[in-house]
Amino acid sequence: MEDKSMTITEHLEELRKVLLVSLAALAVATVITYFGFRSQLLALLTRPVRDLGVTLVYITPGEAFFTSIKISFLAAIFLALPVILWEVWSFILPALHPHERRWVYIVMPFSLLLFFSGIIFGYLVVFPVALRFFLVTASEGFQPLITISKYLGFLTTFVLPFGLVFQLPLVIMLLTRLGLVSPQFLARNRKLAVLVIMVIAGVITPTPDVVSQLLLGLPMVLLYESSVWLSYLVRRRQEKVESEEV
Repeated sequence: MEDKSMTITEHLEELRKVLLVSLAALAVATVITYFGFRSQLLALLTRPVRDLGVTLVYITPGEAFFTSIKISFLAAIFLALPVILWEVWSFILPALHPHERRWVYIVMPFSLLLFFSGIIFGYLVVFPVALRFFLVTASEGFQPLITISKYLGFLTTFVLPFGLVFQLPLVIMLLTRLGLVSPQFLARNRKLAVLVIMVIAGVITPTPDVVSQLLLGLPMVLLYESSVWLSYLVRRRQEKVESEEV
């Protein structure tokens, strides 16, 4: 644990190195995505709206250019994520005990897997349904005129929350492992949990309509129900290990 003897100045210098390397990786990844994959990214992200026969427009001279920059930057975050995580991990690793490191090794991959699964689920399954409702079902008789920047903003704010809410099973498992919740507690407070989920869904959805709230809230309810079963399995395994130790 040599790091514990480091001075504040040395800690700040290490933190500065982490920030500089992370920013450099992000900058390089942005350049790579902009010049190498810009067209493919734009085609991928606009496919749901193009499938509905809607053509995106731009209303200011620099809107299309800066939107391309934003798309490249968002993709660069995912591309540079391994370098950023490695730098952050290298910074905090010396301060962790062996058992804490083991938990990070277990939790981090599952957290990333759930996050990307949520993003993919939101984009492929839920977002097309929401888009069809807003542009076809609820807008019959009107001609949509959507700018590329507004579309990207709506897509981002709609899909990203799915990456966060997909962390729910992992959070419940950790809370159960720490003894802070039990499967009985989760099952007993199911109605309250559904109410809280719907309130959260109403807050984080980009539009204040019931449809968006339900499209985000229903997957959260299903994740909560799966979390109850995961909590039961974790508690059962804990009891089995404790009985074997006795």
